[in-house]
Amino acid sequence: MNLLRGASAFTLICVNTLIFCIPLYLMGIVWALSRGRARRAVNGRMDTVIDLWVGVNRGIFRIFRLTRIHVEWQGDEDLDRRRWYVVISNHQSWSDILILQNTLWGRIPPLKFFTKKQLIWIPLLGVAMWLLGFPYVRRASREQIARNPELLALDRAATLEACRRFRDHPNSVLNFLEGTRFTPAKRASQQARFENLLNPKLGGMSYVVAELEDKLHKIVDVTIVYPHGTPSFWGLMEGRCRDVEVLIQCRDLPEDAHQTDSDVVRERLGPWIEALWREKDARLERHDPIAANSAPSSQRLAN
Repeated sequence: MNLLRGASAFTLICVNTLIFCIPLYLMGIVWALSRGRARRAVNGRMDTVIDLWVGVNRGIFRIFRLTRIHVEWQGDEDLDRRRWYVVISNHQSWSDILILQNTLWGRIPPLKFFTKKQLIWIPLLGVAMWLLGFPYVRRASREQIARNPELLALDRAATLEACRRFRDHPNSVLNFLEGTRFTPAKRASQQARFENLLNPKLGGMSYVVAELEDKLHKIVDVTIVYPHGTPSFWGLMEGRCRDVEVLIQCRDLPEDAHQTDSDVVRERLGPWIEALWREKDARLERHDPIAANSAPSSQRLAN
């Protein structure tokens, strides 16, 4: 039964992706040929396609009862889809992206996120993300950068180019500050300062904050907890992830981090992010439950 559910849900998501990639690719051609105001208008239409795609995926989640997502919002009173946001979150599974899209849909602009350059070869989605302006980065190791310092400059150039495009119209830029999915082995290898998180990396976030300094409205800080164990993507499709707890805290960027110099932003964000990470780590350690109907700000999705 789980196998049938997983195959059916995954097939429908693939079909949904194929359908919405067609107009997205056509708009991408128009975008490449446009300039100025016309190009900004096409960007907005492309985001509408993302919204529709995510909306249909939410419907698939509900139809197949893939999981119960319990959401608690804090400080979300003045969220506005006509504004700019940076979204930060812990990262444990490929499922995180679907969970984030489900919970943030309709509240802020659709998510754009940093992704590995190799993922451009994913059928349909790779090219779609490139057309939408997702920053593709190499994420080279220290050893690789030491051998070829130009890799760092190439990533920086790609990030800055994407950030300039983010200014054209309201965007939500997702940054998994850990840089990769958490595992105990990675934590041990990194000698992380936290029990349930890897050390945060602020390079990409500092570029985004510096570029959007005069437009950025809020930092949307998300903590994802899988009470019954972190699911694989396929485990989520099969409905074997019974519950997900999502705490979303909308925060103001520290005043002294409103800078246009990314190096200054990085320096001033460091202590603030460190404190948020300790708070997030404590919550993951406690596994505080979120009661789905305990307060007006809580939601239950994908029942």
